Amino acid sequence: MKKQFIVILISLISFEGISQDLNTFFSKADAFFKANVSNGRVAYSKIHAAPSQLNDLLGLAEGISVSKSDANNYQAFWINAYNLSVIKGIIDNYPTNSPLDNAGFFDKTKHSLGGKNITLNDIEHKLLRGQFNDARFHFVLVCGAVGCPPLINKAYLPNTLNAQLEAQTKKAINGDFIRVNTKKKRVEVSQIMEWYKGDFKMNGMTEIDFINKYRTEKLEGKYKLSYFPYNWKVNKQ
Repeated sequence: MKKQFIVILISLISFEGISQDLNTFFSKADAFFKANVSNGRVAYSKIHAAPSQLNDLLGLAEGISVSKSDANNYQAFWINAYNLSVIKGIIDNYPTNSPLDNAGFFDKTKHSLGGKNITLNDIEHKLLRGQFNDARFHFVLVCGAVGCPPLINKAYLPNTLNAQLEAQTKKAINGDFIRVNTKKKRVEVSQIMEWYKGDFKMNGMTEIDFINKYRTEKLEGKYKLSYFPYNWKVNKQ
């Protein structure tokens, strides 16, 4: 009985420590984004001149462990970790005109996060898209380019995550992500919907169905869908 009590106590202390670290990470990430992001653009020059806040934050993220069974904490952690690591990748190669100017930016460069040594593609495709069928990830994972949906100036938090995912998806679908010509019944969308076509056609939906789910002015009738080129220029202020 005494041994069981000790095991339970150790487990509770360990859980509380992880929870505190995670809450600290969210709080510090929120402060970082507020200080360095405006209108979807990042103050890379400012961060490059004084990178300690970013480095400390990523150092904290390195030791955090979060289970996918705790979906809101898990998703919020990895979305923020992805966005912060993109910024770190830009800073490590600054000045740069585009993340694509740096070989292996998404698929080779490793980041120490959540007890793992992983690439940005690993986070997006294995830890998020590979675990949860949710096309809204595409509107919150920001790849450091102008063509991405805009980076918000706050952290994604577990208790507000669904509302934030909804808000950013609606913002994109009603904003620059899409170009509509109602007279010609044509709609152009970001190449994100071309590259990840299957994500936007889950549960028997078409891409137009997905757009109409979030668009204020619905696309009535038959629209011809095409894709406009992605702008890979770095999203700096």
